[in-house]
Amino acid sequence: MDRISISGLMVDCIVGLYRRERRRPQPVRVDLVLEVDARRAAESDRLRDTIDYGKLCGDVRFLLESSRCLLLESAGEALARYALSLGHGRGRLPVEGVRVKLTKSRALGGAALPAVEIRRRRAQVAFEIERRPFGEVDVIYASRRCGIYRLRIAPGRSIPTHVHQRMDESELVQSSGLLLQGQPVPAGSARRWPKGFPHRYDNPTRRERAILCVDCPPFMPGDEILVDQPPAPLDDLPAAFYYDARADLEPEADGAAPS
Repeated sequence: MDRISISGLMVDCIVGLYRRERRRPQPVRVDLVLEVDARRAAESDRLRDTIDYGKLCGDVRFLLESSRCLLLESAGEALARYALSLGHGRGRLPVEGVRVKLTKSRALGGAALPAVEIRRRRAQVAFEIERRPFGEVDVIYASRRCGIYRLRIAPGRSIPTHVHQRMDESELVQSSGLLLQGQPVPAGSARRWPKGFPHRYDNPTRRERAILCVDCPPFMPGDEILVDQPPAPLDDLPAAFYYDARADLEPEADGAAPS
């Protein structure tokens, strides 16, 4: 089996049980190996036929920063399931297996390097798909503290204006073409929604578009509160960016010669 690997990705995030670990981010090293069949990509020379490791690095950073896990085991399981989910669905490159290693470089004051390594196979994991009026939701991971979801907005559909009063929600736009608060929003941009902040997404394109969502605690249907008011302006809620500029390529263009 072929392998795609990312080694030595450093992410500053909240992870740990102790009070000092909950107060400030600490560096975590991520080593990730995905088992795939790379023959289709080798023959087509197209990005759509493989795993975009640039976007994957951004997704991993977003997930670790947003989930704020207590244990490395939980963070590793979440990342493993997310990696396997990349191959879940029609037309996607199957990810047959994944290995995730997370290392805390400062947890023991330099005396040793604590790490957790998680290995999962595709046959060990089942993903639930929920139908919603806007499209579908892939339930990727859920623990008692947080849930990770891929929101797939169908062409011409919308996630109507809503607020949350109990959940802390972070969302990463994974596809270009979406409108947030009625304005175009680039892939790779993320926001962490304050409680009570009205937000809305629209997909005016002819293709499905995706958002990666982290809810803490896991999604609570009763806390998705529809509101009859305009979406709030984003002037005071700047985005964080997780993809570089060239990561926002449309699939039709991913085999084109560089300009």
